[in-house]
Amino acid sequence: MPFRATVLTLYPEMFPGHLGVSLAGKALERGDWSMEAVQIRDFAGDKHRTVDDTPAGGGAGMVLKPDVLARAIDHVAADDGRPRLLMSPRGRPLTQERVRALAAGPGAVIVCGRFEGVDQRVIDTRGLEEVSIGDYILSGGEPAALVLLDAVVRILPGVMGNQLSGVHESFEGGLLEHPHYTRPQIFEGHEIPAVLTSGNHAAVAQWREATARRLTAERRPDLLERARHPKRDPAQPVKK
Repeated sequence: MPFRATVLTLYPEMFPGHLGVSLAGKALERGDWSMEAVQIRDFAGDKHRTVDDTPAGGGAGMVLKPDVLARAIDHVAADDGRPRLLMSPRGRPLTQERVRALAAGPGAVIVCGRFEGVDQRVIDTRGLEEVSIGDYILSGGEPAALVLLDAVVRILPGVMGNQLSGVHESFEGGLLEHPHYTRPQIFEGHEIPAVLTSGNHAAVAQWREATARRLTAERRPDLLERARHPKRDPAQPVKK
C-alpha cells in the first residue's frame, strides 16, 4: 500500500505546497504516495464554524476546541492503524530514525495546530504523538507538517532517482555529511581535495569519514554523545 498522508488543518490550500513539484510531485502523480488535506472547520457544530475558544484559567490567545478536532480525527482515521501526529514545539524532536520508521509504515494523520495550542483532552483521548521540528515557534503546524512529509516522502521507494542518495547523507550514520565537490577542478583559486580525484576508493571513504566526524564534532557534538549513549533518550540532557 502506498504511503497515505492525511493532514487536518485550517488552511488546506497550503497543501501539497512544494511537495507537488520536483521528485515528490512526480511520485504523487504516479500514486507512489497520496495526500489529503482536510478542513477542520467542516467539523464545527455551529453556523459560524467556530473551532477555537478562550483558554480555561485565562491567558492570551485561543485554544483549538477538542470536540471539533475529535470529530475531524474520527472521520478521517477511525481505526486505520496510522500514527496520529500533532505538530507541536513541545513534542519530541523529529529525527531521521523516526522519519525512516514513518516511511516504513502505512502513512500518517497529521494535525496542524493553530492559536495557543490544542485542548489536552483531545491529545490524550485520540492518542496524538506530539512532534517538533525545532526549538522555535511557527505561526501554525502547516509548515512543520510539510517539513515532516518532505523528510518522509523523499525516502519512499521509487521517489529518489538514486536510492543511495538517502543513505549517504547527514544523520543516517549518526554523523553530519562530509563536504561535496564537483567540477571545475579549480574554483576561484580553490582546488578539489586531491584524494577525491585520486581514484583510490578506500582513501576517499576514509577522507569522507574523517571530515564527517570533524564537522560533527565542531557543529553537533550532541550527535557524537548520542552515538556513545545509544539507549539514552535524546530529549533528555546528558549528565556530566
